[in-house]
Amino acid sequence: MIRITRSIALDEAELHEDFIRASGPGGQNVQKVETAVQLRFNVLASPNLPEPVRARLIALAGSRLALSGDLIIHARRFRSQERNRADALERLVALIREAAAPPPPPRRPTRPTLASKKRRLDGKKQRGVVKGFRGKPALD
Repeated sequence: MIRITRSIALDEAELHEDFIRASGPGGQNVQKVETAVQLRFNVLASPNLPEPVRARLIALAGSRLALSGDLIIHARRFRSQERNRADALERLVALIREAAAPPPPPRRPTRPTLASKKRRLDGKKQRGVVKGFRGKPALD
């Protein structure tokens, strides 16, 4: 079991890892060793996620969520397969923890104070005076 929060834990059987060849530079080794990891976790079918967390996770996943409900995380930052596996798992856990966090309280709109309105208008008047001096001088 992978512990996410006090109340949420994932079964390791829910995770599916595929190993693929990493793109980019890496010398001769990159052409023959499958070091990149593609971690799949089915968000819709997981019995361990509460509904509010599932909904927030779907919203947070964005383009990483496939139509089948699989959350796909690609990890190819490191040159070894083990470090990429750990990186993918850490990113999944961080994403689920972010979804499990309570949403922030709604913003209560406030109005500017009378003093701040006056300061703003005084600044605008002062700026207008400065710009007024930039014209050609008036001939009397």
